[in-house]
This record gives sequence, structure tokens and C-alpha cells, in this order.
Amino acid sequence: MKLPEEIKKVCKNIIEYYDNNPSDLLQIVLKIQRQIPGKFINFDIAKYIADEMQIPLSKVSEVVTYFDALSTKKRGKYILGLCNATACSLNGKDKIKEIFERELGIKEGETTEDGLFTLELVPCFGACDVAPAVRVNDNVVGRLNEEKIKALIAKLKGAK
Repeated sequence: MKLPEEIKKVCKNIIEYYDNNPSDLLQIVLKIQRQIPGKFINFDIAKYIADEMQIPLSKVSEVVTYFDALSTKKRGKYILGLCNATACSLNGKDKIKEIFERELGIKEGETTEDGLFTLELVPCFGACDVAPAVRVNDNVVGRLNEEKIKALIAKLKGAK
């Protein structure tokens, strides 16, 4: 598959920003994933990164497949990372997950048909004081309940 020029440009700019330093590979890949449509690093993107940085493809693939924050599958515009840690679990994470699934019409790990939302269970991101919490891309929303979830989804749908 030929990578679109837009994706190549994003990759190239980020790699240059980090001075093509292999020590910054994780940060480079995270930043690329955040900025490209679909928010994922597939084989073609990983290969392009490896070629640009002149490092083995296996090194990029290792990083992409090891870290939970990275994905090899296309995801929605809004990644809803529901905390799966103890504090959130004790404060109703399972019920919150069911509400998200019902309201979005998807299961955990899936993306809505319109490409807006992906629901994921993620490790603790340090919002225990507002458990149960979800990270919407890079923003934390805590003290979740059904009303708050419905309002959040409506707000995000309106911000298309």
C-alpha cells in the first residue's frame, strides 16, 4: 500500500522534530499516532518510520505492539479509554462500561460505524481521585455516571 503524502509529511515532521533520535522512538510513534487520521500505526506507517529513521522495522513494530497506548487498528476520532484499575473498578467501572457500550452501540475494543468513537479499557492513568474515569484522547473526565456519559457523548457528537 502506498502511504498518502499527508501521512508521510506528518511522520517526517515529527521525526525531524526529534532530530531522528532512535531514543525518542516511543514519543515519535505516539505523536504520529495522535496526528494521523484513524489514530493507529499499521505496517505501512511503521515501515515508513523505520525507513526514515534508518532503524530496523522490528524495532518500530516492537514498540507499537508492546505499549497499550499504541494501536495497529484504525480507531475513532475520540478514543474513550476507560480506566480498568482498582479504584475505578471499585467505583463502578463495569456499570460505566455497560453504559458506554449501550449508548454507543459498540463493545469494548470496537469503533462506532461513523468513526467517531472507540471504546477501550486502559491501565490506570492517575485519576483515582475522580474514579470512575475515562480519558477522551488526552482529557480526563471523572466521577462518571449515566447522565454525565450521555452529556459527554452528545457534546463530542456536536463537536464533529
